[in-house]
Amino acid sequence: MNHFRHSRIFRVKEGTVVFRKLPLINKSAKGFNSDSCGYLVQRPMAAAETLIQKIGKAVKEVAKTRSSEWWYTPHMAAASRAIDERIPLVDLVLEVRDARIPLSSEYLQLRKFPSSSRRVIVLNKMDLANRPQTKEWLRFFEEQKCMAFGVNSHNRENIREFLTFLQGRVRELKKKDGTAHAITLMLVGIPNVGKSALANSLHQVGRIAAAEKGKLKHSVVSPQPGETKSISSLKIASHPNIYVLDTPGVLPPNVIDDGICSKLALTGAIKDSVVGEIQLAEYFLSILSLSDEYKKWGTLPGFETRQVLSNEGISNPDNRQKRQYPTDHTQDFIVNNVRRTLFDTVSSFTGCIESGKDLARLIEQELEVLRKVFHLPLESEESSYFRAATKLLNLYRTGRLGHYTLDSLPSNDPTLSPWL
Repeated sequence: MNHFRHSRIFRVKEGTVVFRKLPLINKSAKGFNSDSCGYLVQRPMAAAETLIQKIGKAVKEVAKTRSSEWWYTPHMAAASRAIDERIPLVDLVLEVRDARIPLSSEYLQLRKFPSSSRRVIVLNKMDLANRPQTKEWLRFFEEQKCMAFGVNSHNRENIREFLTFLQGRVRELKKKDGTAHAITLMLVGIPNVGKSALANSLHQVGRIAAAEKGKLKHSVVSPQPGETKSISSLKIASHPNIYVLDTPGVLPPNVIDDGICSKLALTGAIKDSVVGEIQLAEYFLSILSLSDEYKKWGTLPGFETRQVLSNEGISNPDNRQKRQYPTDHTQDFIVNNVRRTLFDTVSSFTGCIESGKDLARLIEQELEVLRKVFHLPLESEESSYFRAATKLLNLYRTGRLGHYTLDSLPSNDPTLSPWL
């Protein structure tokens, strides 16, 4: 794996990523500006920059105290030391990243170790990311001489393919080193990238393939970050025996820039309460509104949406839709209402969403109509919008509101690798 030091490739300013100036890059390209030192600066869309800075500031404030319950806690520090001790001893290190943020979810601890052919970058949750962009990222890592594999931990066929890939790597290692012992792989990564879910799926598929009997073991899986507290071992294959170590997620000791903080928060690597659910929902709505994803929902029927948004749909106790609404926002007809409502709201907006002020106004409108679509009474405005934000984030994180890759490729030039 090729590692490049930051000073050779890029400098990070607050909220910006700076690449070395290259003649092949068009300075006038959208999203790039030249700074006073002659570097090309890729900035987040100006319209969403305020939200990004707010989220980054919230994360930094909590991390600065060192007393929070989630940022580089004592158990993370202990896990980091234990992982560092085991890395030289295991046969293969699987660095699990979130496919939605292939660079921002890097496990920075690995930079302390020399590059190695015994390392694989695993882009998990690929079912939640933009598929064409995931393929581009896998190609990018390949160009950087990094082994990489895209995975959906909940797709059994995909897990079989990944297990076959790992067994192939193991055979190569045994042939090269002549090892006769059982093979040990170790999953490492930041919180909530799906390490435990991946370990469980490999264990289940591997045991079935080997026709082994006995009770299946399970690592603890939770949508909340930081649930895995200790290192556990699961057997995933026989002949040769292969074991995988599931490890706790570890954040870097020092907070990174605003853009990375905001992406980690939105994808769930950081607890929502640190930033605030409403602020995270606003950030997601800014991404959705500035993308083309919502345009796919224009053909959805709008009848149910209009009925829900009407006063009659909210107040009439005999309304059939209302009786279906109270608890489960994941029902298909509600999700379709959310999609169609967002399409209608963005499409009919008369302002310029590239403008920060206009985008903020649009987001306010979106949250208001979503409160009605989710059928939340305005008993307490703060509580109502909080619940709407929580439901919206859940739909985004389960892939019900489109597939988004939040990190952009650094460059088509394979020599640019700021994070590897």
